[in-house]
Amino acid sequence: MKLRSFIAYILVIVAIVWSISSTSFATKPPPQPTNSAAESLRLLATKRDFLIGTAIKPQPLQDDPTYREVLAGEFNIIIPENHTKFWRLHPERDRYDFTQVDAIVQFAQEHDIKVMGHALAWFHALPRWVVEGNFSREELMEILHDHIQTVVGHYRGQIYAWDVVNEPVEANGSLRETIWYKTIGPEYIDLALRWTREADPETLLYINDYAEGLNAKSQSFYNLAKELRQRGAPLDAVGFQSHLGFLSTNNPEEVAENMKRYAELGLDVMITEMDIPINQFKGTPEQQLEAQAKMYRDFLKVCLDASNCNTLVMWGFTDRHSWMTGFTGSKDPLIFDNFYHPKPAYHAMWEELKGSE
Repeated sequence: MKLRSFIAYILVIVAIVWSISSTSFATKPPPQPTNSAAESLRLLATKRDFLIGTAIKPQPLQDDPTYREVLAGEFNIIIPENHTKFWRLHPERDRYDFTQVDAIVQFAQEHDIKVMGHALAWFHALPRWVVEGNFSREELMEILHDHIQTVVGHYRGQIYAWDVVNEPVEANGSLRETIWYKTIGPEYIDLALRWTREADPETLLYINDYAEGLNAKSQSFYNLAKELRQRGAPLDAVGFQSHLGFLSTNNPEEVAENMKRYAELGLDVMITEMDIPINQFKGTPEQQLEAQAKMYRDFLKVCLDASNCNTLVMWGFTDRHSWMTGFTGSKDPLIFDNFYHPKPAYHAMWEELKGSE
């Protein structure tokens, strides 16, 4: 009887250990991404001189080999998601910290990937010393000038494009009353562009907002870009953020029409922060994924078809590291799932790029 109890006890322990092990294995990503495509997005895009990219985070870049592998294999342009923002690079008035961005730039150079910088002047992501400093107009101009000259100068010749002024327009079409606007005045935009050009004459300069469709906000953003060009400000492009179904329109026809008028101004358009959460779509999970895939493909096609759009950057590439999960609760907005498996959206973009060769 004692032997039977002992055997039963051992079997229970074995079952528990197996259950824990199975659960642990089930939650770990596979060691390699499973992508059956013979050609990557990067290869197909490069063949037609197109830039396909993603925002990235420094921690998985450092710690996760699969993250690095997919990143280097699939994309030819990247943007640090948060770490070129003011508060990260310039935490104290007399101190800059380039450590994490330097590592990102080094990775990009080792893998022949272009880098975009985001964002030099924005109303978010500012350190407390700026927000609570109660600076005069002259002092804040000096701070912004020093920040731009130091940051852009540090990466001179290494950054393909800079988001110089981010989200300058309100939803109602007025200029956003940021600390820069209220203290320096609307001319802070012209000044920021000129200071950036002085610090790196070769980098592409753009202003960035969720102004993709045809509405009051996008009209104001267009008017701002037109006026900047007329004043001779060094503006090369505009960025359409494209958080589709969240902040941005999900109507590709409107976006195509909007792009055309920027071409008439001689300005390029870049899709800079694209993601598409599936919970904006109806139906089963499978139907939601297919709807997401169609939208990714439709917006890629809009950019490919436009004479002045050769860049599409997503705000991340794996659902495992999407900002939306914690910030908005939106689900599965990117083209690889939590385990780095390519989703239908990946294959739809692959097919669009393949078909456009």
